[in-house]
Amino acid sequence: MSKGWRWSFALAAVVGLASLPAAADYVGPHPWQIGMQEPVTPVAELIAVFHNLLLWIILAIAAFVLVLIAYVVWRFREDRNPTPSKRSHHTLLEVTWTAVPVLILVIIAIPSFQALYYMDSIPETEFRIKAIGKQWYWTYEYPDHGGFVFDAFLKDESELEEGEPRLLATDNYLVIPVDTKITLQVTSEDVIHAWAVPAFGIKIDAIPGRLNEVWIEAKETGTFYGQCSELCGYGHGFMPIAVRVVEKEEFEAWVKQAQQEFARRDGPALAAR
Repeated sequence: MSKGWRWSFALAAVVGLASLPAAADYVGPHPWQIGMQEPVTPVAELIAVFHNLLLWIILAIAAFVLVLIAYVVWRFREDRNPTPSKRSHHTLLEVTWTAVPVLILVIIAIPSFQALYYMDSIPETEFRIKAIGKQWYWTYEYPDHGGFVFDAFLKDESELEEGEPRLLATDNYLVIPVDTKITLQVTSEDVIHAWAVPAFGIKIDAIPGRLNEVWIEAKETGTFYGQCSELCGYGHGFMPIAVRVVEKEEFEAWVKQAQQEFARRDGPALAAR
């Protein structure tokens, strides 16, 4: 991120970084979780910081309104004011309660617009991955590594390995290298789906006949989970996304193995179950 961007988010960072969620065994939903998932990409970090900025603003407004209501109830109750005031206008007060919300919106708008631009501007990346939504699984293609293709289906509970979460693990994981900028191209073969991984700060629609793009740069190794976030049919809740971020050397070794195991061929990568 450029120096200008850092300055733009200085205010958000001051009030937000202390509220970032703690790391977990794996990055995904946990029982009793109330905060956002651990951010592992620059985009997710901006989203988390901006979220926490808004949280503090909302709490301050709610506290101010609560105190104001309590004061009005106490100060202007019937026994203290048997004869109600007839006043209907107060110029300074009306200007204040109009100007202050506008100022708050400006404070919110500046980092908001810059974050949206940062998310939407795809930098120069090292390679592409294509994610294709299908009812109800994902197909992944690596066009810059020989074009091998594989499908990722939900794992049955009986197939889960130790540490894999129920309804989130897949039989084949999307594998990407750490500290590498990647373009993710997303589309669909049937209905509208949505590829979403909260730890990456990504939620992008997969639309038939359209190719949407987003970029990923994972800063930590580990396993990260998401789900289709569009109501795509009765199998919607069984269409998880599982991403494994590994060291670059391990990724190169995995690519060589995947090129043999998932060699590209005509037709779908695997027959739908």
